[in-house]
Amino acid sequence: MKRKLGDRYDGYRLRNVDTFFLLIPYIMKTRNDSQIFFEDVADVEELDAFVRRNQENIPGLKLYHIFIAALVRLMATRPRVNRFVCGNRIYARKHISISMSIKRNMTDDGEETSIKPMFAPESTLKDVVEIVNNEVNMNKESGSENDTDKFAKLVGHMPTFIIKAVINTLMWMDRIGIMPKAAIDFSPFHCSAYLTNMGSLGIKSVYHHLYNFGTTSVFLAMGKREYQYQASDEGELIKKRIISLKMVVDERICDGYYYASSMRMFSKILQNPEVLLTPPEEVLVDDGIEAPKVKK
Repeated sequence: MKRKLGDRYDGYRLRNVDTFFLLIPYIMKTRNDSQIFFEDVADVEELDAFVRRNQENIPGLKLYHIFIAALVRLMATRPRVNRFVCGNRIYARKHISISMSIKRNMTDDGEETSIKPMFAPESTLKDVVEIVNNEVNMNKESGSENDTDKFAKLVGHMPTFIIKAVINTLMWMDRIGIMPKAAIDFSPFHCSAYLTNMGSLGIKSVYHHLYNFGTTSVFLAMGKREYQYQASDEGELIKKRIISLKMVVDERICDGYYYASSMRMFSKILQNPEVLLTPPEEVLVDDGIEAPKVKK
């Protein structure tokens, strides 16, 4: 798709949307003003069984890969969820990327870094596993550095007034759409969604705030495995092993009905992860990118 005036390196400016969505970023100016919260649970017994069935064909498959793949599939088929607001303007993101923080050593003083793998909309679960595991393996070694680490180390050791100047300049450039490509590429805050696996730390999921810096509109937190009693269709209580999910999203990018439908789809994908083994039947393009031409 050809870039037009007003588009960014990482997003197309939306022109074919309800006027309300063009106005609302001026009312709710930051993501902290615009956060809404979703909560759900995933049946971990069924997901564990799915992982066991497919580990031979998908080496390295872990539970959290399913959640990443489900997010990618959601963005590919419900593209409005992959929008973002920056500088009071709303954009359709040009790519699908999921940021994650990883610990190089599981200790209090262990090094931490961020990765941001990129995915094609047609990605299958196998594709997601290969891409994520390659990124993790490249960044897991103690002492290794990616571009994010190098930037943080360079700027973090500068005097306070210079740090403020650098960050303020980047935020200003981001607002007017001239953030350098290199900065967007290594920034974990410029992504479709941010995923945190709280379960790997042995705690329940949390509602994690969205960042005002960057363009992330979705934050998903996975919790630890726990038991929950659920009512069966016959009215009996059944003890289920579940993972709690907490999602925080930016309400400015789409309406509540679209969000609700998207969250139901995300839940259905987790209930039937077999759909992730094949590419999506159809990849949709955000219908807000360009206004339809009027025939004369």
